[in-house]
Amino acid sequence: MSLSVVILAAGQGTRMRSALPKVLHKLADKPLVEHVIDSARQLGADDIHVIYGHGGDAVPTTLAHCKVDWVKQDEQLGTGHAVAQAIPHIPMDRQVLGLYGDVPLTSIDTLKNLILLAQKSGFGLLTIALEDASGYGRIVRDESGKVVRIVEHKDASDTERMINEVNTGILAASRENLAKWLEQLDNKNSQGEYYLTDIIAMAVSEGISISTTSPADSHEVLGVNNKRQLAELERAYQLQQANRLMDAGVTLRDPARFDLRGSVICGKDVIIDVNVIIQGENQVGNDVEIGPNCLIINSKIDDGVKILANSVIENAVIGKNSRVGPFARLRPEAQLSEETHIGNFVEVKKSRIGKGSKVNHLSYVGDSIVGSNVNIGAGTITCNYDGANKHLTEIGDNVFVGSDTQFIAPVKIGEGATIAAGSTITKEVDAGALALSRVKQISKSGWKRPQKKKTD
Repeated sequence: MSLSVVILAAGQGTRMRSALPKVLHKLADKPLVEHVIDSARQLGADDIHVIYGHGGDAVPTTLAHCKVDWVKQDEQLGTGHAVAQAIPHIPMDRQVLGLYGDVPLTSIDTLKNLILLAQKSGFGLLTIALEDASGYGRIVRDESGKVVRIVEHKDASDTERMINEVNTGILAASRENLAKWLEQLDNKNSQGEYYLTDIIAMAVSEGISISTTSPADSHEVLGVNNKRQLAELERAYQLQQANRLMDAGVTLRDPARFDLRGSVICGKDVIIDVNVIIQGENQVGNDVEIGPNCLIINSKIDDGVKILANSVIENAVIGKNSRVGPFARLRPEAQLSEETHIGNFVEVKKSRIGKGSKVNHLSYVGDSIVGSNVNIGAGTITCNYDGANKHLTEIGDNVFVGSDTQFIAPVKIGEGATIAAGSTITKEVDAGALALSRVKQISKSGWKRPQKKKTD
């Protein structure tokens, strides 16, 4: 049977203490509801319907890149009312899976199992046993252990509140049955809402057996209602990511101090120190070492690279056996060839650095093409911006650049040239030439420094 997924994402989330709709708060740098949408895609859903409401069009506007059917719930009258908004958009022959936009960590295996149970019995329900079930709807079973209904905490008796098996809200049923049951809902309860959970009793009255399954980990079904819970799920998610990488052979010095906010493909014998953050899509080769406190964004790092502490690598490519850092910054479109060295407090932007070249100290290289085996001394700057446009600096192979040099782009330095320290280069330098640009040094014997005037 084909699958339709309905994601409830219309709630306000008042306990988040934020103007941002709850489902747009981020887990691993991605909105909560986008995690749920991604799960629906991984299940192979034929269509995904997201019910939104609070915050107006903020949710569909923020997630315009997600190919889903956006369904607006103008009035938030309960979970049953929310699902009913999507029913007209779902073909008759579908199995329907109901998910929540603030429950981001439900595993694909758990959901597949739930769907399979629903296909066999007619109704699948995800439940979990909690030590403290306060606030949750309780699963009421008969003497034989069959589910007969769900009672919300506020409507439960003292005896029912002692039940520790609770409803997660995640369920699966046929579109035909779901539509029929939703039409029969009423709001005669303490909240005055149309509860989706009331359809359980309807299904039971028709002789449909409610099949239940539980997740392997409670974090799979925990929702986000406040910033503390958001932080708790962030750590749970990051530990999952860390475990996956360690199972693949990556060494993490401390899994509790590692964040993956995107994806990374790692080779063998990769070592990642503490407080490293990896964002976007990244590739890391074999025998790579990443030091503490580094930020890696959308970058490709080849075999044998060492990135030292406190470096920022963004939209960059680093060639084999290169060394970067500490305290280095590679900005977008920085491309390092093999065996390059980028040292402390060096910034490289939109530049290609050739094989074996070194920029070791306190320098800025922007909009440049640097050849092989070039040595760039401390304090060197490519002055690439004239206030309106960016200009190119070209440095040939085997060039030696002395410290405190300024290249006023556009400028070209020939192969094997030497630039004396303290020079400001404004014109082309021929291959093999020495370029020197300094004012004449003057020394005055017996010079007396100015003294501060005494005041009364």
